[in-house]
Amino acid sequence: MKLTFNAEDERFREEIASWLKTHLVGEFEHLKFRGGPGDEHMFPEERKRWEQELAAGGWVGIGWPEANGGRGASIEQQVIFAEEYARAGAPGRIGHIGEGLAGPTIIAFGTEEQKAKYLPGILNGTEYWCQGYSEPSAGSDLANVRTRAVQNPETGKWQITGQKIWTSLAHESHWCFVLARTEAGSVAHRGLGFFLVNMDQPGITVRPIEQLTGTSEFNEVFFDDAIADDIVGEPGEGWRIAMTLLGFERGVSSLGQQMQFQNELNEIIRIAKSNGAAEDPVIRQRIAEAHTGLRLMRYNAMRMLSGDERSGPDSSSLVYKLHWASWHRNLGALAMDVLGPEADLLDAAPYELNRLQSLFLFTRSDTIYGGTNQIQRNIIAERGLGMPKEAKGR
Repeated sequence: MKLTFNAEDERFREEIASWLKTHLVGEFEHLKFRGGPGDEHMFPEERKRWEQELAAGGWVGIGWPEANGGRGASIEQQVIFAEEYARAGAPGRIGHIGEGLAGPTIIAFGTEEQKAKYLPGILNGTEYWCQGYSEPSAGSDLANVRTRAVQNPETGKWQITGQKIWTSLAHESHWCFVLARTEAGSVAHRGLGFFLVNMDQPGITVRPIEQLTGTSEFNEVFFDDAIADDIVGEPGEGWRIAMTLLGFERGVSSLGQQMQFQNELNEIIRIAKSNGAAEDPVIRQRIAEAHTGLRLMRYNAMRMLSGDERSGPDSSSLVYKLHWASWHRNLGALAMDVLGPEADLLDAAPYELNRLQSLFLFTRSDTIYGGTNQIQRNIIAERGLGMPKEAKGR
């Protein structure tokens, strides 16, 4: 893959850089460099207003087709947006699940009525989404979901019963896309449906999960005959749609994730220079390795995005989760070593963790959620390298 920027791209860069400079001020000034991993609980209302500010400027869904309300931005321009967003220190996106996952999936598989119903709220920054995939018995093994969907013969509506877990920002979300079984007795990839569910209804209970950091951006969600507004595609097509969505997650939306990673690395470098840790040759080498890993991450994302959209994600997407999760965990450890003895101290009451302490504690979860590192290696071996599965019982 060769990534170059032409004159039009550079004009686009100037446009977004100028817009951020003039809008990330006033009530939004204190949001700079906030809202990343381990910090996602901070300033939710202010970040929602920031989403609407972005939307008013036409900066939500820039990669969506123009026919669906987007800008139809090229891959190169989406990269430029992520770069300039990071450079400005703009906050972590509270609407990224809707913009990067739900929206593209509805565009790809939804009906015209569904697009008209769900896309405007994402584009104007007023409706937020969460992802109903993982379950207590189906975390890394997504094909083992047990949440059931039964169609009411009188109303034709699908009723969802079951539990989802580790649901990011469910307590802030208006909608959830839910993977559930539409066929009783079905197993593995078959008999699944992809549903769009309104979170504001009696049949849904959201319970925050307090983490090691003391924060609760993750939740468990219980569905008790909750009514789905829509099913995307047909019953039984849920697995295909879910896998395409994961391709979006490890493609375009990864650029926004990398923006947060760059901010964290920049902060670590700043502290290393100020407290003398950068004089340690081992620390310098680890910082160089972190910089190299982040660049590799970016270009692998670009390689994924440069593929044929019609054929779905290719084998290059298989390595992405394993790479960034391990890289981010190592970055958290690097942050503590750069801080030195101060890493073990809390400044004063109420003794809250600082950004890098939260980063260190939070990043251990990166190698667990979304498929553990061990599961990721199995997937790479089986689907990328064509190695046979081990026989059961061994």
